Amino acid sequence: MAGDATTRGRHRGRAHAQLDARSLALHRLAADKIRREPALFERVRRTLERWHRVVDAGSRPYVEEWQRLADAGIETCLAAAVDDSPRGAALRQCSPFGSVLSNEERFEFFRRWARQMHDEPTGT
Repeated sequence: MAGDATTRGRHRGRAHAQLDARSLALHRLAADKIRREPALFERVRRTLERWHRVVDAGSRPYVEEWQRLADAGIETCLAAAVDDSPRGAALRQCSPFGSVLSNEERFEFFRRWARQMHDEPTGT
């Protein structure tokens, strides 16, 4: 029994790490697009404006941190979006970058990601 719980815990940890890696890769794609088209950063700002009106108390600290980063400038905000650290991963859990990529870009990313995950050995 204890082995089963340990195995489930390892699987959950690996699954969460894969989700964090996917989120980081998706944010890198969005950041690259904004660097090519800086006007897209306005979408991030509009999302934050909307979130300030409707966000729940649990998400408010993330929205306030993203607002602080956006106010510091595009590069500061993009650096946080692609920060490969626990802080970066936490911020990406409540990210205003969702509107930067088109549905087509997002779907293509998920197709490529799924193929990559299918082709990589799991290590088990």
